[in-house]
Amino acid sequence: MGHVRIMSRNLNFTVSLARPDDAPDLTRIAHAAKSYWGYPDEWMAAWHAQLTVDPQDIVADPTFVACADDRIVGFCAVSQRGDIASLEHLWVLPDAMGCGVGRALFDQAALHARRSGATLVEVEADPHAVDFYRHLGCQPFGETVYELDGQPRRLPLLRLSLPQGPVDRS
Repeated sequence: MGHVRIMSRNLNFTVSLARPDDAPDLTRIAHAAKSYWGYPDEWMAAWHAQLTVDPQDIVADPTFVACADDRIVGFCAVSQRGDIASLEHLWVLPDAMGCGVGRALFDQAALHARRSGATLVEVEADPHAVDFYRHLGCQPFGETVYELDGQPRRLPLLRLSLPQGPVDRS
């Protein structure tokens, strides 16, 4: 995949494949985006491993970056098993939120999944991101429940059905 140039009202950026040496920047972005929502430090510490991107992750799963002015402002990663793709990451720096970066990254992940034979894209969403994913056409289908600080935490599961038929492979 080459660069895809996107021009929004507030930000001009490109979307391209990440490189393994982007991992530290992607980790920084994931932490910055998650902490934007004001989560307690102890929760952020509990999520440290989930928010850390290793170079091997970038090699294993297609990972796309959005770059503006020679800096990465967001990224996403998608994995696939059979005809179901999972959005593993989608993070945007707080100063680039609302500029179309998240939508462009999600669209690129969905396009990649469709080209790879997926019929669905699924995402386990942070509660703050549910409206974003619903705006993109994702529909809720369940939730994941885990314990954090002795309390149950519920994460919505959403999915998007991908169109069927021929796909432009260019």
